[in-house]
Amino acid sequence: MKLASPGLEVAASTRRTVSTNPPLSGCARHFEKMLYDNAQLARVYLHAWQVTGNGLFRTITEEILDYVVREMTDPAGGFYSTQDADSEGKEGKFFVWTPDEIRTVFAPLAMRGDEADAFMAAYGVTHGGNFEGKNILEFAGDMEQRPGLAEARRRLFEAREERVHPGRDEKVLTSWNGLMLAAFAEAARALDRDDYRLVAIRNADFLLRELRTKDGRLFHSWKAGPEQGEGAGRAKQNGFLEDYANLVEGLVELYQTTFEPRWYREAWELAETIIARFSAAGGGFYDTSDDHEALITRPRDVQDNATPSGNGMAATVLLKLAGLAVEPRYAELAEESLAGVQAFLGRYPLGFGQWLQALAYALSKPREIAIAGEPQAVDTQALLGVIRSGYRPFQVVALGGPTAHPCDVPLLQNRGLVEGQAAAYVCRAFACQAPVTEPEKLQTLLQLG
Repeated sequence: MKLASPGLEVAASTRRTVSTNPPLSGCARHFEKMLYDNAQLARVYLHAWQVTGNGLFRTITEEILDYVVREMTDPAGGFYSTQDADSEGKEGKFFVWTPDEIRTVFAPLAMRGDEADAFMAAYGVTHGGNFEGKNILEFAGDMEQRPGLAEARRRLFEAREERVHPGRDEKVLTSWNGLMLAAFAEAARALDRDDYRLVAIRNADFLLRELRTKDGRLFHSWKAGPEQGEGAGRAKQNGFLEDYANLVEGLVELYQTTFEPRWYREAWELAETIIARFSAAGGGFYDTSDDHEALITRPRDVQDNATPSGNGMAATVLLKLAGLAVEPRYAELAEESLAGVQAFLGRYPLGFGQWLQALAYALSKPREIAIAGEPQAVDTQALLGVIRSGYRPFQVVALGGPTAHPCDVPLLQNRGLVEGQAAAYVCRAFACQAPVTEPEKLQTLLQLG
């Protein structure tokens, strides 16, 4: 696999950019960068790293998210929608290089000719180029080479910053932000990146402050006014099913990263709104709420496209919340939705990716894990370390101290310390094993089929 150089280039599908920092190569080039692509790719590569331990995948994950922080984040905390393909009227001009341009940048470094040649060989730079006679930098060397090329990459990045930047669509869309919130929250705990945790918290605060009404309903989009200060802007258009479902996904992931009950409560309230306002007779949900502006027909799209369908994500988050809320009704609603599309999943899998994730979760008999203990205590962290190790997609986790209010997160209710030690309660379908206090015993429980 080739790896593009951090911050210096992009490569993408013909329709959407795989806009990473560094982005990947190997597809037809197009330079527009979509927030939803980056959100979903970050999680794919994070999971690949968890499964394989391959440092390449971790590098890609972090540089995607670092790119979003640097280029796609509003001062108020929301994430922008897109970064354009063009600058100065030309596709990709901001991102590509010629050998002569690279040598000019390297000249002050007093690089020998063979050192510059070695750098360009590592990044596949040729006189013919790989994009309209110029080069998207694609790292084709050994990963062990990259640290030694860091200073050269930094100089190229600084030189690129002096170019005319592509424009951005600075709308903040609730649905796309929910996807990116989930990516930052999950990466924060998996990679132990406190900066990502803070980005996620700030984004969640922003969305719930600026894109939610006083009665708990969501708006679809927000944009700062031209003369308004930080945090000032205008939200508009009633939220769609995808806005609610994607934000619930982000909040559920943020709760499992921070274990602050607020994020669970917000997710639960939005899920209740989905059920109350979007439910369709016979199962599943409409794309618009029951008090949305009148349309010729009330849409109900179930097919996943470049982003998950609202219905597919709603099924996913209801399954997760069923465990945290100890609420079988949520799982029943999700399974009812899955039954309605079952005939399509095997025939058209590429059009039902989110649904297949929901189906896998339902069939896995997911674990509901409650940890009772002081969050920062050594024994609590030891149990948490086991739960967060490796790739564990079929579980939800709640954590609370022994003095936590029992109703904050229902999964924690009646879960206490065991002989003064932090304890883990592992449940399936709301039936729980005896609590364990030793990490080794917890590991054994999690390995059981």
